[in-house]
Amino acid sequence: MAGFAYVVAGAGLWRMQRWAVWLAVAIAAATAFTFAAFGVHVYSGGAFEPRTVAAMSLRTLLWSTIAPIAWRGLLRVKPARPVGDTP
Repeated sequence: MAGFAYVVAGAGLWRMQRWAVWLAVAIAAATAFTFAAFGVHVYSGGAFEPRTVAAMSLRTLLWSTIAPIAWRGLLRVKPARPVGDTP
């Protein structure tokens, strides 16, 4: 499911869709939450693969960087008025 969300968010951000910002924020939060839960599992003595730690670190860093950049870039910009729309 995460991979599908990554693709949808990436496509939405590429097309500069405002909804994609919220999806990026949700992905960043869900990834951080999952990584924290994984950390609890590892800390309590659970089995883990070091590659998983590296992959989760990269995902968390990536989406925690994408989300605020998208927030500043897309949510701060006022949407354009339709052609012919008068104030």
